[in-house]
Amino acid sequence: MSLLLKLSGLIDWISERIGAFIIWLVLAAVLISAGNAIVRKLFQWSSNALLEIQWYLFAAVFLLGAGYTFLRNAHVRIDFLSNHLSPRLRNWIDIVGIVVFLAPFCILMIGLSWPLFVNAWETGEMSQNAGGLIRWPIYLIVPLGLGLLLLQSLSELIKRAAFLRGRLADPIGHGHGSHPREEDIAEKFEARDPNVGEQR
Repeated sequence: MSLLLKLSGLIDWISERIGAFIIWLVLAAVLISAGNAIVRKLFQWSSNALLEIQWYLFAAVFLLGAGYTFLRNAHVRIDFLSNHLSPRLRNWIDIVGIVVFLAPFCILMIGLSWPLFVNAWETGEMSQNAGGLIRWPIYLIVPLGLGLLLLQSLSELIKRAAFLRGRLADPIGHGHGSHPREEDIAEKFEARDPNVGEQR
């Protein structure tokens, strides 16, 4: 289990680095979008390449960020139900979800999307729009993003198994990417400034 936890830590580190990189993709998308809009309004000029790079970056943020989102426990979860379940049951539900649904879905989609990338790479497929971009980078993002999500799902599976064996704190519980409660935030401010509590 110690070796598996080290592997999980390595995967988490990779997801963290990718998450830090994605921040810059968001900034690039915003700057390109704003710049394209300004140039179009001022000079009545636009480029299909600039339009397409925007949705390339948009797709990259969501697909490459899926594993990071899973790491931070920021994905969609039915909290009003899961909050009433015991930590062990929540972790068992996650294990079943990863093994039965998430991992097979990722493997299936990687298998379906990889040939599209290979074909675009070999043929040099280009956008049908005049001045558009080459297609293989966006096709590559699909299996790459799903591969990163599959990798992170392995890490999450290890952590949930370790929790059930008493080797790790609850990975779904408060403090692992979950949003802090308002009461916890208030307590932190009161610890820094005793007058805050009196003002409330």
